[in-house]
Amino acid sequence: MKKRIVILGGGESGVGAALLCKQQGYDVFVSDGGKIKPTYEDELITNQIAYESGSHSLEKILNADEVMKSPGIPHNNAVVKQIIASGIPLISEMELAYRYKGDSMIIGITGSNGKTTTTSLVYHICLTGGMDCALVGNIGYAITRQIATSPKPLYVAEISSFQLDDIKSFRPDIAVLTNITEDHLDRYDYRFENYIASKFNITKNQTAKDFFIYNADDPVTMKYLKQFPIQSQSLPISMQQEVPKGAFIKNDSMQVNQGEDFAMNILDFALKGKHNQYNTMAAAVASSVVGIRKDRIRDAVASFESLEHRMEKVATIRGVDYINDSKATNVNSTWFALESMEKPVVLILGGVDKGNDYSLIKDMVAEKVKAIICLGTDTKKIHEAFEEVVPVMIDASGALDAVTAAYRISEKGDVVLLSPACASFDLFKNYEDRGIQFKNAVMGL
Repeated sequence: MKKRIVILGGGESGVGAALLCKQQGYDVFVSDGGKIKPTYEDELITNQIAYESGSHSLEKILNADEVMKSPGIPHNNAVVKQIIASGIPLISEMELAYRYKGDSMIIGITGSNGKTTTTSLVYHICLTGGMDCALVGNIGYAITRQIATSPKPLYVAEISSFQLDDIKSFRPDIAVLTNITEDHLDRYDYRFENYIASKFNITKNQTAKDFFIYNADDPVTMKYLKQFPIQSQSLPISMQQEVPKGAFIKNDSMQVNQGEDFAMNILDFALKGKHNQYNTMAAAVASSVVGIRKDRIRDAVASFESLEHRMEKVATIRGVDYINDSKATNVNSTWFALESMEKPVVLILGGVDKGNDYSLIKDMVAEKVKAIICLGTDTKKIHEAFEEVVPVMIDASGALDAVTAAYRISEKGDVVLLSPACASFDLFKNYEDRGIQFKNAVMGL
C-alpha cells in the first residue's frame, strides 16, 4: 500500500514537496487553510495531486502516515497541534528533500542576517567556477521542486530557522551560520534560546566529514557554540583574530585558509560595508571547500551584483539618494544598513513588530538619523523608542505616503533609506512588494 503523506501549505515549498512525493510514489494530499494561488493550483491539477484550498479537513489530514509542514505555519497552529497529539510524524521540506537528494551535495546557509546575500554569492562563485548547481530554499525554487524536476550535483540552499525546526536526518555537507540576533521571537515563545537552538540545528546531524563555517566575532554564536555537540570541521571567519582554518581580514586583506589558500584586497569586493565583508568571507570559504579555484573565487567576488531590496540604490533626486533595503526585516539588519551610511539619513522604519528591541539601534539612530518616517499600522513602539533622539517623526500610511513625506523633508546631501526592521504583512504582501512599492513611489517623484 502507498505511504500517505499530507502536505500542509500550498505555496512554493508545499507544491514543490507535493511534486517530489508524487514522483516518489506517495499517496499525496495538499491542504491549505488559505487560498492557493492559481499557478500552484494549476500545477496540482495537472499532476493529479489531490488538494483542498480555504479549509483543513481533519479526517483527511489525521489519517496520514506522515505530514510535511510548510515553514510559514507555526507549531501553535490548531491543526498542527492535533497532528502532534495524534502521534503522526511531522517533517520539514528540507528533511523531505534530503531523503531524495541522492549523492548531491548541499551547502546550507542560515543566520539572522546576511543569509540571502551569502547564498546568492556562493551560487555566483560556484557558477563562475563551472559547477552545475542550483539556488534553492528561501531564495529561488523550493529544493524539493528542484530535485523533482531538474536534479543537480550541488544545491546552494538558503535555510530559515522554520525550515530547520522539523528536521530529523537532514545534513548539509557544508553548513554556514552567518550570525544570530533576536528575530522571529513570536514563533519561539519569545525565548531567544529557542531561536538559537533552531539555528544550530543546521549542525545537528553533521559528521567529521562535513564542514561548519561560522562567524567567530558574533557574540551569540560564540556564547552558545560549546552547548551543541558539533562533530563537523570548524571553519571560522573573523576580523578580530587570525584563524588557522577558515578566513580572516587584516589590513584590508582577506586571507582564506581552506583549499587553495589565497588573499584578496577588500577594496576589490563588489559588496561594500563591514557586514558584507563577513558575507564575502563565508562565501569564499564555502566555495573553497567544494573545490572552486582561487582565481575564479576572486573573479566572482569582484563581479557580483547586489540583490534587489538589499541596500539597493534606486535613484538620486535633487541631490538626495533613495535606497531600498526592504529586506531588512529585523533590527540588526537596520543597524548594519545605518552603519554603512555616511550622509544624514531620513529613515523609513516600521511594520509588523516581531518582538523588536529598538534599544539595540538607538545609539546608531542618534548618530546617523535626522528624521524617522514611521510606516505601519502600529507605530507607537517606534515613537516611544526614538522620540527623545530624533527631532522629526512622521507617520505614513503606505509607501507612497512615506516617500512623499521623505521628499518634502529631505535636503541635498541626505539619504532616504527604507530599512524597516520589521515584517511587512500589515500593509504589504511581503518585503518584495514593500520594496517595489517604494521604488515605484520614488520613480514617480
